[in-house]
Amino acid sequence: RVEITGPVDRKMVINALNSGARMFMADFEDANSPTWSNVLEGQVNLSDAIRGDISLVNDAGKEYRLREDGDVATLLVRPRGWHLDERHATVGGVPMAGGLFDATLYVLRNHAALADRGWGPWFYLPKLESHLEARLWNDVFSFLEDELGLERGTVRATVLIETVLAAFEMDEILFELREHAAGLNAGRWDYIFSMVKRLHGAELPVLPDRQQVVMTVPFMRSYAELLVKTCHRRGAHAMGGMAAFIPSRRDPEVNERALAAVHADKRREAEAGFDGTWVAHPDLVPVALEEFDAVLDGRPNQLERQRDDVEVSAAQLVDTRVEGGAITAAGLRTNVRVGVYYLAAWLAGSGAVAIDNLMEDAATAEISRSQLWQWVQRGATLDDGRTVDEALVRGELAAVLDVLRSELDGTPAAAHLDRAADIFATVALEQPFVEFLTLPAYDALD
Repeated sequence: RVEITGPVDRKMVINALNSGARMFMADFEDANSPTWSNVLEGQVNLSDAIRGDISLVNDAGKEYRLREDGDVATLLVRPRGWHLDERHATVGGVPMAGGLFDATLYVLRNHAALADRGWGPWFYLPKLESHLEARLWNDVFSFLEDELGLERGTVRATVLIETVLAAFEMDEILFELREHAAGLNAGRWDYIFSMVKRLHGAELPVLPDRQQVVMTVPFMRSYAELLVKTCHRRGAHAMGGMAAFIPSRRDPEVNERALAAVHADKRREAEAGFDGTWVAHPDLVPVALEEFDAVLDGRPNQLERQRDDVEVSAAQLVDTRVEGGAITAAGLRTNVRVGVYYLAAWLAGSGAVAIDNLMEDAATAEISRSQLWQWVQRGATLDDGRTVDEALVRGELAAVLDVLRSELDGTPAAAHLDRAADIFATVALEQPFVEFLTLPAYDALD
C-alpha cells in the first residue's frame, strides 16, 4: 500500500519504522550523502533495527524508540547505483562499486536476523538502464544465496524504472530478475532527469518548469500506465512514485493545497492500477493509505487488473510536449536555488533536505541542473522574452548565493556553499553533459 522512504540515519530509521507505513525503504542512494561515517553508521542502524535494538537520545534529551507493540514497517534497502564507487573499500586497489558494498554487507550481516523476524533481504534497485544491469544484479543475488546457503529467491528486489531506456526494457528487466523480482516502481523524478540526459540530441520539445512536469502530462502518463500493464502481465507488483511534500507547521494554507494535490495524485495512481505508492513524510502515510484503501477495497493488490486497454508506442514514451507549459523566471531561480542548496547540504553530509516544503534529494537536484543545461543548450526563452543563456544562469546563481549565505548562516551547509556553487555551475552549464552531479560532488566529499 504505502512505502515511506528516507536516509539511513538513526532518527529517520526509527521514525520511518514507526510511521504507520507498510514498508520503509532505507536509502543508501539518492537520499544519502555517502560519507564513510554515513555509510557505516547506516549499516549499524539497520542491523540494530532488524534486531529491535535501536534507540536514540538527541542533544535536547528527547528519546526515540521503536513502538512497543512491534507494529513497525517492513524494511527494504536501496543500495547505491552502479555509477557510484565506494573509495574506502577496494578490490585489487580499485574502488568497489558502492551498490555492491551496500547490498552485500547488508545481506552478510543480517540474513539470519531478517529470517528470524519473518523478513528477508529485500531491495530496491536504482538507475538501471538495461536488462544487462538487471542480469548482473541477478548474478549477485544468486551468488550471495549460494555462498550463504539460502534458498533461491530469498533475496528479492523491486526495480526503479527511472530512466527512459529502462522504460523500453521493462519486460526484459523482469525476465532477467525473474528468480528475485518483486516488481517495478515508477521513479518519477529521475525519469524526468533521464529524458534530458539521454535524449538531448533528439531535438525533442524543451521541458517547462519542473513543477509543470506532473504525472498527468502525456509522456509521464504513458510510461506509468505501461509499467502497470507490464508488471501485472508478468505477475509483478507495480509501485507508484514519490509524494515529496513536507507539511508546514506554520502555514495551514500551504498544507491544505498540497495535501489536496497529494490526495489527487494517489487517487490517480490507485485508479490506474498501481498496487502501492511512496511518500517522504509520515504525515502523508494516512493520505496515501486512504486513497489506495478506497480503490483496492480490501484486496491486497490489483494484479488482476491487466490494463489491456493501455497501448503505448515508442513515440509516446519520448514525446515531451507539455500542453501550456512555460519556462519562467521563478522556475529558473527555483532550479538554481534547489541545486546549490542541496549540494551544499550533501557536501555537509545530508542527502535528504527539506527545501521550501519539499523533500529534495539527488534525483530532484538532477532535474534542476539538467533542465538548466537543456534550456541553455537549446537557447530556450522565458515567458518574459529573455533567452536562457549562461550569463543569465550565472547571474541567478550569484543572486541565489547571496540569499543562501544569509539563510544558511550557522548551519553545516553554509561552509560548503562556494564549492557547491562551483560544482553546480559545472554540471548545469558545461559540455559534455556530466552523467551524474554526485560524481564530481563525491570527489569533493570529505
